[in-house]
Amino acid sequence: MEKKKGHVIKQVERGSIAEEMGLEPGDIILAVDDTEIEDIFDYQFLIQDTYLEVLVRTKNGEECLLEIDKDFDEDLGIVFENGLMDEYRHCHNQCIFCFIDQMPKGMRETLYFKDDDSRLSFLQGNYVTLTNMSDHDIDRIIRYRLSPINISFQTMNPELRCKMLNNRFAGEALKKADRLYEAEIAMNGQIVLCKGINDGAELAYSIEKLTAYLPHLESVSVVPVGLSKYRDGLFPLKPFEREDAEAVIDLIEAWQKKLYKEYGTHFIHASDEWYILAGRELPEEERYDGYLQLENGVGMLRLLLNEFEDSMKELSAKRSLPDEKLSGTVSMATGKLAYPYIRRMADSMEAVFPNIRILVYEIRNDFFGEQITVSGLLTGQDIAAQLKGRELGKRLLLPQNVLRSGEDVFLDDMRLSELEGTLQVKADIVKSRGCDFVDSILRVFEEVR
Repeated sequence: MEKKKGHVIKQVERGSIAEEMGLEPGDIILAVDDTEIEDIFDYQFLIQDTYLEVLVRTKNGEECLLEIDKDFDEDLGIVFENGLMDEYRHCHNQCIFCFIDQMPKGMRETLYFKDDDSRLSFLQGNYVTLTNMSDHDIDRIIRYRLSPINISFQTMNPELRCKMLNNRFAGEALKKADRLYEAEIAMNGQIVLCKGINDGAELAYSIEKLTAYLPHLESVSVVPVGLSKYRDGLFPLKPFEREDAEAVIDLIEAWQKKLYKEYGTHFIHASDEWYILAGRELPEEERYDGYLQLENGVGMLRLLLNEFEDSMKELSAKRSLPDEKLSGTVSMATGKLAYPYIRRMADSMEAVFPNIRILVYEIRNDFFGEQITVSGLLTGQDIAAQLKGRELGKRLLLPQNVLRSGEDVFLDDMRLSELEGTLQVKADIVKSRGCDFVDSILRVFEEVR
């Protein structure tokens, strides 16, 4: 089936060049400077010049050529129906560790889509396997200097990579990282560690091979495979134990010391889960190299603690502490992973505000299984079931990542208002920074004074 030409305008921003030129929603951009547009990257590249010729088909079916004079790099003010301006690319691998394969039936359709699109790597920080990346894709990345490109390496052993991704081309695909390196494209890497598969000696081998991409490969995270309870018929994977986590940390920290001396970067990072499982204190902030891997849970808790401490110091500079004026009870819900750190921060706040109580509830993930400990995979039904009948105080505070981005809907499609109705308490959503933790609690008590 032939791909439909052109890109439909969804919205024209007020006061923009597009509005001035008379463009309207429903009009179709066919070409810029006689060049058809493949996706958002072509579009952004082509509209940079100070003089443009834009071929448009109006919603009435008429074609016209618009001549536009503008400042260099000035946007036209067009919002398209599809933000990528192209179809999203589906993953064709069958990875033994894929979390989407471990999800129950009956959830919303979008949750089952597996993307492996290098363009989303740049736009949204998604990680790609390189198996879905053509030479044309790499040429465009290099031409447009798109970076960073985030790559799921998993292992640098080509044969093992084929087995882990269930794709006979997965090992050969690693060579595409060579082209990105040669073109000096910034990259970040990820290794999803599976017990007895790509850990131990295989992990050591992968780290050594990946160091060859320094400095353009800026960081690599090592995260434990997430195992839900829905694994019937899937590759048999086992959860990591404390001694496994200790071995992973010891290996990574040994490499960090070596690489920092040679390159001034720690490069390889263990996600927060490893330190919690091993019962070890989180690394100091300097070891995270500017938190390049936050989205993979690397340094997220250290950053949260440091931001909280900074916020409390700022607070003490503004007001006399301890402060006995505020009083009452507030509650918080979080996942098993973050619970000890949230409780630690709550204790610190109670010490300087002796008349407030902060109840922190650790929510067990019954929906996906107890092996899933992050708050971002908690469901409304688990929160509701485990908090029903508990003391919740003036307000229930929930981390922002329990809701779908920009909406008030949980992963299981329960709405925030439904949770509030079930628990008979108003819920506030707390952003991810340590200062937001402090502000959200104080706001509750200051609002009701």
